Order: sequence, then structure tokens, then C-alpha cells
Amino acid sequence: MRKTFIFSAVGTAMLATASLPASAANFACSTAQLIVPWGPGGGTAVLFGLFEKYMNEHGAKPKIKVVTIPGQGGNKGAKVAVKKKADGCSLFAIHQSAIISHLAKRVDFNYTAFDTVAHLTVTPSILSASPKAPFSDYDGMLKHVKANNGKVKVGASLGATSHFIWLIIGEKTGTSYSFVPVQGGTGKRKQLLMNNTFMLAEMNEAAAKKELSDGRMKPLAIAAAKRSPTFPNVPTLREKGIDLLYALNRGIVVPKGTAKDKIDHWAAAFKKAVDDPAFVKQIAAKGTGLQYMGPKEYENWFKAQTALFTKVHASIK
Repeated sequence: MRKTFIFSAVGTAMLATASLPASAANFACSTAQLIVPWGPGGGTAVLFGLFEKYMNEHGAKPKIKVVTIPGQGGNKGAKVAVKKKADGCSLFAIHQSAIISHLAKRVDFNYTAFDTVAHLTVTPSILSASPKAPFSDYDGMLKHVKANNGKVKVGASLGATSHFIWLIIGEKTGTSYSFVPVQGGTGKRKQLLMNNTFMLAEMNEAAAKKELSDGRMKPLAIAAAKRSPTFPNVPTLREKGIDLLYALNRGIVVPKGTAKDKIDHWAAAFKKAVDDPAFVKQIAAKGTGLQYMGPKEYENWFKAQTALFTKVHASIK
């Protein structure tokens, strides 16, 4: 029986907006920190930088400021965020790596250590190769990997989504890889891939659209339901016989115990950005879709994702 692993769903909302809504919540800060646990230049920092700019320009109170804390595959920043006061002045950018890190016992807490605010973006993964790789397409990659099974170097943040996708690919194709640990998120992994430190890595358009387009790295296949308009010649994994949809689903959480009025304040503020057609276009230009879920729906999504990742993790071990 063929297994299908689905890690995201893409949707957009198209409503007009002028300014962010007023709120009855009181904050002790004039600027809230939005902790991004990966380095500047990575997809998460890029996308939330756009949210920061939009929300501040549209009257966010408090304003928000992206603060990058890279390291440990996203866990260094998570350890900082989980200890912040539950006063609404600290936000945390999160995606599925939080689930994987907990399953791998790299941290002793899961998403449940936070209160969910809003699910926001969906960015499909792209299997990518260094410019010096002796192949330029997925079929060539698979042939090379099978001929050198266990020896081909893959850059990844171990215990994070950039690592997990290759474990799944390995399970589905009967291949294995030599993993090179990379700290600092997609931005650092991108630089090392272009420098041929390793041959393969997971990328996405939000972090590496320009480099994937100009030959500084080679896009091989995208883990999406359809081909990307930016890379119409790059096949989906499904086209290559790998039934896998895999994407980073980014959203916002806050420290556990944050008051409901503050959670609702931020949920409404982020929804206004998602509902603005002009902002939708900015995000789409980064190869990313927008899909809003409020606090409860996002919590339920995380529960379902945890069950799915737990099943996949057990099958790979």
C-alpha cells in the first residue's frame, strides 16, 4: 500500500484592509519581540521581516521587532522564548521543527509549552544541489546517490525539518546519506551548499529564489502538489513517483499563560496582514502561500501534525 505524507495545505485570503484593528488589551511594552530561532537570510526571517514591516507601517500597537536567535536547529531560540514572560510582549515564530526536536529528544518541550496564536504561511520544500554536483535533475541525483549510497553529503539542521525530509526520501527510495550538521537555519545552509561544502540540501523559494534561479544552486524537485510558476521545469516529487507533500508551515505562538485578550489582539493583527491583497502578493513573490488559522484551529492543526510526525518518526527509526 502506498503511503502519502502530507505536511501542509496552501490557502490565501483576499480581503482589503487599511489599518490594524484597535484592541482593548493593555501591554507593558511599546515594542514586542518576535523571536525567530533561525539566522537572518533564512526563509523564516525573511517572511517575518515582511510581517514586521507591514504591521508596523499599519499602526501595530505594540510594534513588533524581529530578533533572530539561531542555533541548535531552532532550539536555542525556542529555549529563550519558552522562558519569556507571558505578557504579550514576546512572540515566537514556529514551524514543524518544534515537533521533530521534541520527538528526537533534543528539547524536553513541544508546542504545548506555548499558547497558539495564528498559523500564517506555507512554503514547499525544494530538493537542491550544489553548482558542482555531477547532475542537474532529480533522476541524475537518484542515480548518483544509489551508486554512492551513504556517502553523498547532505547539509541539514539535525533534528529539524531540513533533516527529516531526507530521512523520508531515504525510506521511500532505499537510499541513505552522510549528514553534515548546519547551525543557523536555511541562510547558513544556503551559503554552504553554494560553496559545495555538501552536495545536497533542502531549500525553499522564500530563502533561495534568486540562487535557485541564477545557477548558484540547482533545483531538482519540489515537494508540492503543483510545479512552482517560478520553476516550471522543476518536477514535483509526485511526478517522480515519490508521494510526498512537504512544506514549512510557519506561525506564531506566545509563552504559556498569556492572557486571552492579548492572544486575540495578535491573532487579529496578523489576520489583517494575511487578508490584505497587496501583502498576499509580497508573500507570493517569495514562493510562499498564506493560510490563516486562529488560536484554536492552529492548536488543532498542531495536534494533527504531531500525530503524523510521530507516526513517520516511528516508521523511520
